[in-house]
Amino acid sequence: MNDTLLKTIFGRLTLESLPLHEPIVVATFAMVAIGGAGLVAALTYFKVWGYLWNQWFTSVDHKKIGIMYIILAIVMLLRGFSDAIMMRAQQAMAFNGSEGYLTAHHYDQVFTAHGVIMIFFVAMPLVTGLMNYVVPLQIGARDVSFPFLNNFSFWMTAAGAVIVMMSLFIGEFARTGWLAMPPLSGLAYSPDVGVDYYIWALQIAGIGTLLSGVNLVATIVKMRAPGMTMMKMPIFTWTSLCTNILIVAAFPVLTAVLAMLSLDRYIGTAFFTNDSGGNPMMYVNLIWIWGHPEVYILVLPAFGIFSEVTSTFSGKRLFGYSSMVYATLVITILAYLVWLHHFFTMGSGASVNSFFGITTMIISIPTGAKIFNWLFTMYKGRIRFELPMMWTIAFMVTFTIGGMTGVLLAVPPADFVLHNSLFLVAHFHNVIIGGTLFGMFAGINYWFPKAFGFKLNETWGKISFWCWVVGFYFAFMPLYVLGLMGVTRRMRYFDDPNLQIWFVIAAFGAALIAAGIGAFLMQIFVSIRNREKLADLTGDPWNGRTLEWATSSPPPDYNFAFTPIVHDLDAWYDMKERKAVRPVSGFKAIHMPSGTGTGVVLAGLSVAFGFAMIWYIWWLAGLTLVGIFATAIFHTFNYKRDFHIPVEDVIASEDARTRQLATQGA
Repeated sequence: MNDTLLKTIFGRLTLESLPLHEPIVVATFAMVAIGGAGLVAALTYFKVWGYLWNQWFTSVDHKKIGIMYIILAIVMLLRGFSDAIMMRAQQAMAFNGSEGYLTAHHYDQVFTAHGVIMIFFVAMPLVTGLMNYVVPLQIGARDVSFPFLNNFSFWMTAAGAVIVMMSLFIGEFARTGWLAMPPLSGLAYSPDVGVDYYIWALQIAGIGTLLSGVNLVATIVKMRAPGMTMMKMPIFTWTSLCTNILIVAAFPVLTAVLAMLSLDRYIGTAFFTNDSGGNPMMYVNLIWIWGHPEVYILVLPAFGIFSEVTSTFSGKRLFGYSSMVYATLVITILAYLVWLHHFFTMGSGASVNSFFGITTMIISIPTGAKIFNWLFTMYKGRIRFELPMMWTIAFMVTFTIGGMTGVLLAVPPADFVLHNSLFLVAHFHNVIIGGTLFGMFAGINYWFPKAFGFKLNETWGKISFWCWVVGFYFAFMPLYVLGLMGVTRRMRYFDDPNLQIWFVIAAFGAALIAAGIGAFLMQIFVSIRNREKLADLTGDPWNGRTLEWATSSPPPDYNFAFTPIVHDLDAWYDMKERKAVRPVSGFKAIHMPSGTGTGVVLAGLSVAFGFAMIWYIWWLAGLTLVGIFATAIFHTFNYKRDFHIPVEDVIASEDARTRQLATQGA
């Protein structure tokens, strides 16, 4: 077969594209292949495929989609953390003439993949999954505004994750850092497929995130229960609303900037190259105008979780509800006025730097106010130190340290010294792990009994908690010290042997965090095994205050047989105080949206389209693009979008709930 025909069929995909010369990658591929084959075999043997397809993959139920987001995030956490362990091990051993075990080529891919996966495919799906699950329940809705769009959003996010995982085994990933700054990410300096994998993974996943944001904004604005005014919404719903407004405003910027980078790489435009009138600084500005709101997209839902947890486990209404709402709104607005603090050193000038330094200090004020609100909620409360509350207290201590180092970096002269050092890496992980990740673990422990009808095992949960918290301090406090000593980030080899001890301590911390992740997986396994013993039949295991605890655990498909009517903040607590009686008759058939496989098909075609664009397989790109449009048009002719849950099923479900509550004496 001649070269021209091969190029036409396979584009730039050749046998050399398989990283067979990288023993680490080959071993990883072998493990993933064996594990994947085992999973497929088990699912086939137990005949689970039909159940998964009908009940999960094609479901438009917000609860199942939320759970699938969280499962995706946990799977990707294992991949992203493997990269972290590899970096820590490399840096701990690359001293005294030793080059370590990673080549520069491989190491650069590892730190890029780590950042991309942890932000886009761990933190974002965790946040989106919890918002998807909880928000409709908290506002008394039966589902989100656009149920099909919700399913499509999830599968597009999963498609982006698949493309990132492909880069491990076919070709390579970007070697540019997680924001792929030009000119390094331009064709001249990155001619291989790595940056293209980065672009298409983020573009495809970004569509899912953006549509999910539109969906949740519409849901919160238009589908609240009667009587639930804006100032009677739970704080988690408020933070979700602000987060999704940020998503809708910020993600189109990411889409646009990546589209321009694609044009630079594919058709030779010059948006971000110095020749032909372009400017790399335009990319830096645009990526950070998305990037700074993004960090608030990640942390605001965690603030909402901590508010719910603190209030519930202190047995008190949240202190300063109104100030908490206004602080959240101020953060949402100011998130767009601080992006330049990410590049004080890039020549904007003293006056511009001072403006952004001041706005950055101002944004810390509403964040600090929230800490005081949580502390005052705990003051004189009857605090129960359950796992969600432990994660909350660990957050308050850890996040405060991260916040103070952030204010330090907001001072331009200090930033000139510390920028691009390990101090910055420590600060970023301090707020993302201490804020977002601790928040997600609090949320998972808090709402797990609602989702599955049984609590998580406390012993393994506490082991995971202590490994994570202690491991975090061991892993990142040395990086603050190294940053103050002037050690640059993203280095794989060091000349000064005096630095090694700090990297060894950091590697020990990473090992403790690995134990924490292992204990978390063990916690889930043990909880499922002992689910009878851990069962919660009341639907309200924590004596909760918001509407999601008013229904059974797990909730029925329709969430609420009758739409609840809200009279006060903390609607469920108010109902319990008023001795509200749960209706046991007068049920009607309930109108619900139908499941559809279109989201799975569109996402599968998107993966094929992205792969074709990465490898210049133009015929496949054309075919899959036609397939995407054809599937979308075909879906518009699907008029079987809804069905009614028969009244008999509703009565049976509600009667079972009545009997359940009677056995609990509720």
